[in-house]
Order: sequence, then structure tokens, then C-alpha cells
Amino acid sequence: MLYHDLETQSPEKREARQWKAVRKLLEKAAKDSGEFRERLERSGLTLRELDSLAAYSALPPLRKKELISLQAERGLDWLLTCKPGELRRIYQSPGPIFDPEGAEQDYWGWAEGFFAVGFRPGDLVQMTFSYHLTPAGLMLEEPLREIGCAVIPAGPGNTEVQVELMRRLPVTGFVGMASYLRVIGEKARALGLDLRKDLGIRKAFVAAERLPESLRAEVEELFGATVRQGYGTADVGCIAYECEHPQGMHLSSRALVEICDPETGRPLPVGETGEVVVTPFTRDYPLLRLATGDLSSLIEAPCPCGRTSLRLDGIKGRADDTAKVKGQFIYPAQAAQVAAQFPQVAAWQIVVSNPGGKDRIKVRLALTDPMDAAAFQAAFQALLKLKPEVEPLGPDAIAQDARRLVDERTF
Repeated sequence: MLYHDLETQSPEKREARQWKAVRKLLEKAAKDSGEFRERLERSGLTLRELDSLAAYSALPPLRKKELISLQAERGLDWLLTCKPGELRRIYQSPGPIFDPEGAEQDYWGWAEGFFAVGFRPGDLVQMTFSYHLTPAGLMLEEPLREIGCAVIPAGPGNTEVQVELMRRLPVTGFVGMASYLRVIGEKARALGLDLRKDLGIRKAFVAAERLPESLRAEVEELFGATVRQGYGTADVGCIAYECEHPQGMHLSSRALVEICDPETGRPLPVGETGEVVVTPFTRDYPLLRLATGDLSSLIEAPCPCGRTSLRLDGIKGRADDTAKVKGQFIYPAQAAQVAAQFPQVAAWQIVVSNPGGKDRIKVRLALTDPMDAAAFQAAFQALLKLKPEVEPLGPDAIAQDARRLVDERTF
């Protein structure tokens, strides 16, 4: 079953629909978005020259990291095509980045993905993403309500309470991070529960972290449930999602998704690895050709489900110097702000690894004098929302030109 007929359009009809949506965005942004007008002028292009999807790809991408400085220096209004008070909500993600939500129905576009995973009217879904300032909780709750599901706004943490909710209520679906569902399963088993008999979880929609096949298999075995993933960002919402056949993630019908050369911003042939560049078809906050920093490639082969869209072949790494850990981006510039608070730090380096499939973040510190490691850990967590291990080292242990962020994870 499909959520709507856009999922089975022919390539020709899909391209025509995408260009019609992009053209409307271009016209709206040229009239009302200061960011787009300035980017267009800087590129030496005119609106008239952007007369097809092929021509549109000449527009230089807007990098996700640029949003931080653009919003701070020029104000959120400069990127909007409406007044802030005409939006439905404004969230804030770490960075900090403001994430506006327009008034359009299913603004973030996740309903299509939830339906593909098997969520249906009458499902009771436990939502474990945060509802405070960050958009994930409400972003993913509203499409479930569109479908006709009931939602328990559990939020993250309080694992024993999560287990109790699943035990006492007829919860059939889970939304959150796969690693956290494993934690819930391990806690439930430690409390003496039979996960397949005492809990009713039969489907899980997971996001915000990479999903190794080993973790998927482990969680599916624990609960006897189907685990499928979605891919998106707090800026644009849904980009791609898995269906019942986990053979790549279908591109969302509510955006134009390109795989581009990270250096030139130009689209690459199908099958080549490049940066995911997204244009969501949302009018109030027109992020035209937003470069996500994530690397992927496209799959052209037909999917057994019957959907005709191209598919992302997973997320293969980062095109820039950031990493995503437990749903949060690590920006070295933020880590530098923390290190600057401690004069004993001569040099520093963040190392991300995943022993046993669990993400771990460590900060190596070259120190000229003894330092309160717990204070550094607390300051790091306050700004970057992640609690690292701290490894004190001698003053010359880290070269000044060493990479600030080392991602050693294997998937």
C-alpha cells in the first residue's frame, strides 16, 4: 500500500513536478528572501537563467554550517519569505540554528515514510525524541497523527518508565534512535520481561544516527519487530526513508534531492558517491540547494515495493569536518570555545569511535598544567550536548596541526 500516487510516478512526470515546485520556490525566494537574492547576485546568475532543473544545479549550494553565521549576523527574517509570526513554530537546534516550521500540512514530510514502514490508523506509538526546543518530537509526531496513530510523547530517557509504558499500554510502534530501543529492550529483559510476549512493539521507525545492520538485526531479534530508518535534518525534514524492503532509502516526494560533487556543487552520475544536496518544497523558509554535509550515492534499480523513486544507498560519511554522534552534530568550532575556557589546554582533539556498535566520544587534551577534567567535561556537555570521556596528556602529545576531529567509527 502507498500513501499517495506520487510514489509511483514515472521519471518524466516526477521531473516535471519537481521543476514546477522548484520554479515556484525560485520566484517566491527572489521576491522575499534576502539570502537567496544575495546568493544569486554573488554567483553572477539571474533568475531567468535558472529555467530548468539542469540549469538550477548551477546555483551554488547553501551549506548547512553557513546557517549558523547567516542567522546570527543577518537575522532569521533574512532567510524567510514570511513574517516570523506567520510561522507555526520556531525550534532551535544545537549550533545554535533556528528551525522554522511553516503552516503547510505535513510540513516536514514524514507521513509518507511512516506509512512505508507500516504505521497505520489505530497504532499506538511511543515517541522518544525530545519535545523541548529541538524539532524532532513534534516533527515526527504530527505525521503519525496525519495517518491516524495515537502518540505517547515519552521523550528521551527515563528508561524504566519507557518499559512500564510499553508493558501497561498496547504500544505497537516505536519512534526514536535504534540504539535507545536496544537500551529499552535490555532494561526490560533485566526486569524479567519477555519482550515478545509482554510487549507489543512490532514496528520501529528510527533516525538521528547511523543504523548498522548488526544493530538492526539485534533489535529486531529482541522485540520480534520490523526496524526501518528515515533520513532527514532538523532544517528540511524528511529526505529519504526505507520501505518494507531495506534496500536503500526512497527519496521523499516532497523535495528535490541531488548527489553532488562537494567541491563544485554539481550533480554526479547515478551510483557515484557525493554530498546530499536538498531543496524541500516549502515556501516560508526556502532552503534552495541546502548541502547537508552527508555523503551518499543513488540506487537506480527497481525496488520490489513498486515505488519508482531513486534510493539513497545509506549515509557513507561526512563531506566536511563535522560528525554526528547520538543524534547531535559535533562542530570543532564549538569544542574550541570550550577549550578556550581552560588556559591549561595547549592542544585538543576529539576522537569518535563505536566499540561494540555503541558510539563513544573522547576528548584528548594536551595540558601544560593539571586541570579539573570533570569541569571540562561539564563545559563540553553544556555546549555540545554530549558527555565525552576526557583523556589528559602531556603538553606535547598533540601536534598543533593535528586534525581536531577524528572519526574512527566503522559500520
